This record gives sequence, C-alpha cells and structure tokens, in this order.
Amino acid sequence: MNSPLTGKVALVAGATRGAGRQIAVQLGAAGATVYATGRTTRERRSEMARPETIEETAELVTAAGGTGIAVAVDHLDPEQVRRLVERIDAEQGRLDVLVNDVWGADPLITWEKPVWEQPLDAGFRTLRLAVDTHIITSHFALPLLIRKPGGLVVEVGDGTKEHNDREYRLSVFYDLAKVSVNRLGFSQAHELAPHDCTAVSLTPGWLRSEAMLEHYGVTEATWRDAAKTEPHFVMSETPALVGRAVAALAADPDRARWNGQSLDSGGLAQVYGFTDVDGSRPHWARYYEEVVKPGKPADPAGYR
Repeated sequence: MNSPLTGKVALVAGATRGAGRQIAVQLGAAGATVYATGRTTRERRSEMARPETIEETAELVTAAGGTGIAVAVDHLDPEQVRRLVERIDAEQGRLDVLVNDVWGADPLITWEKPVWEQPLDAGFRTLRLAVDTHIITSHFALPLLIRKPGGLVVEVGDGTKEHNDREYRLSVFYDLAKVSVNRLGFSQAHELAPHDCTAVSLTPGWLRSEAMLEHYGVTEATWRDAAKTEPHFVMSETPALVGRAVAALAADPDRARWNGQSLDSGGLAQVYGFTDVDGSRPHWARYYEEVVKPGKPADPAGYR
C-alpha cells in the first residue's frame, strides 16, 4: 500500500460531508492521522439539518488506512478551536496539514436577488461561516503547523481566483464569501513562506456531494440520469477527486511551487496523475470555459 503520509497529522475543519469528508478520507488513504471536525454528530445536528456525521467521516478515514479522529467543533467559537488545537498538540505534537473547508451556509443563500433584497442576518451569517471560521481556525492552528517546516494549508472554496474575479456568483454574499476564501490562501502563503510552509486555495469542479445528488434525485450509482435534466452534469465529479488533490499536494516534497496559487481538482489531476473513482480525470474548469460558457452542447469527450 502506498502510504506517503504515514506519520503526518492533518486537521480537516468541516469534514462532515461533501468535499471535506473525502479530503479527510483520501488523506487517511495516504496514511495520515486525520482530525475530522464539524458540528453534526450522532447526537446533534447543525443548522444544515443533514444526516451525515463527523463520526462516520472518522470511521471512513480509518477504513481507508489512516487514523480518523472525530471532534465536535463549532469553528466560530474561538475557545472550542483553541481546545481542539491544544488536544492535537498534546496527542500528536505536530500538525502537518490544515484544511479549512468549513462552509455550512447552503440554507442561508438567497440566489439571484440584488443586495437590497437580501436578508442581512442570513447574509452576514454566511460570511461568518465562510470566512470567520477559516480565520479563527488558522489563528489557533498555524503556530502548531509552523513548528516544523513543510506544512500545508488548503483553503477550500468554490471557483478559482481567475473564475471568481470575472464571474458574478448569483448572490453578493456568496460571491464575497468565495472570493474571500481564495484571498485567504494567497494571504496565508505570504505569512507562511518564511517558515517553509505552503498555503493554497483549492476548488473542486461540479461536485457530486450528498446534497447535490439529492437535488437531482439520483444516487452515486445513478448519477448519469441527472444529465437528462442538466446535460452538463456529465462533467460532474465525486468528492474523492478534490480529496486526492489535497493528498497529492500533501505528499509532494516540492509543494512550495504552488504557494499562494488558486488551484482546481481537475488541473491537479493532470499534473499528479490521480483519477476520480471511475478512473477518469474530469477537468471542469477547462470544460466550463470551452463548452459551457460559449453555449456549446454538453460533450465530455476530451475533458474527462
């Protein structure tokens, strides 16, 4: 078994479901010890009101070959995050990978309404969940990460910097949240470079998360049926692809070449050679620019 991350310790903040869950699992598959955090446990659900739990994520990490440790944390609460990092330090004495994937604002977004028609409470809650959580987590975790050279921080968002700089994301609050996540990767790269550590921002393509599959009324086994109503869904990807992207970055001794860059899962698959679970390499970012944006018919040929 290829376990390049054996002996490494990762914190995936926001690992309950979707990209965060598979980032944790794929780090585990590479041999890492992974602390998987979130608000939904088997005893209590977050405002997302979904069934996935951090305990399930930790079990999947361990089953994949790593060591999964579930910790219930609200990353808006500095004291909870401080205690989390103190626990990691006490138990492991190191932190090699920090993944800031906290989101949890899907139920709060009002799409395609101008700012004067947006509910302010929900909008500001969105920004707190998307931005404040990441900053709070980095504030407490980075002193542990920089203790050893070679650490990696991954800010997970939606859309590359290039994409988000020119595309309106259908809600002023969502737009600002996703632009901010990219900027956090850039900013932390400057702060971490003197410590021989690396920070990037990373986006998946069109993610077949649990919620997205439910939205289209399909399962992972039947996902292609969704293309009957949304043809471009043929280019969607499982959360494993972005998980494998993070694992590849973490295992790359030359990861500093990416410092401060905005990356996408499909692009990294071309560089590192990993695939999605079906053996394909979907490259959503390129497909969007060359097929979706020009209004061409859906055709995944040459893109996955």
